[in-house]
Amino acid sequence: MKLYSLCVVYKGSNKANLLKAAYDLSSFSFFQRSSVQEFMTFTSSLIVERSSLGSRASVKEQEYLCHVYVRNDCLSGVVIADNEYPSRVCFTLLDKVLEEFSRQVNSIDWPSGSPATVQYTALDSYLAKYQNPREADAMSKVQAELDETKIILHNTMESLLERGEKLDDLVQKSEHLGNQSKAFYKTARKQNSCCEVM
Repeated sequence: MKLYSLCVVYKGSNKANLLKAAYDLSSFSFFQRSSVQEFMTFTSSLIVERSSLGSRASVKEQEYLCHVYVRNDCLSGVVIADNEYPSRVCFTLLDKVLEEFSRQVNSIDWPSGSPATVQYTALDSYLAKYQNPREADAMSKVQAELDETKIILHNTMESLLERGEKLDDLVQKSEHLGNQSKAFYKTARKQNSCCEVM
């Protein structure tokens, strides 16, 4: 599971305006990074331009999923992640980032802002924090713990079934031993009856 980019974009009437962005391109080779970053920036802007106000969507592009949230005030966020990363966590991240961004950056600056002029520094830390969805998101952590509990329960049932099979073998052996001990007792009584003392 991997997050590659987190962008805050203003949805203008004609085109989208990138306000701030953070990237984690460590999984790409050094020579690919600049073109991958350009592609992610272009894709984020394009998705925001094509999305309607007040909408959330996930768009698949090759092995990546682009999650977009366009608020009614035209402030938008885009997360690009791999296919395995949980969508719900992406939208939780977008909610948090856009809410914080709207409190820290004046809405007058949104239409004309740029990554160089907008004073908002939390994107890199959010991108790093959310790389592991279980640690960053409480619901994912609870879900992971529930999944782990299911695995333990399944393992317990399997071990119980194995133990049950072994118990059956033991019961069968004890019945066999019981029959042998009864036969031994009867034989011993017969042999001891000849030597009764009067």
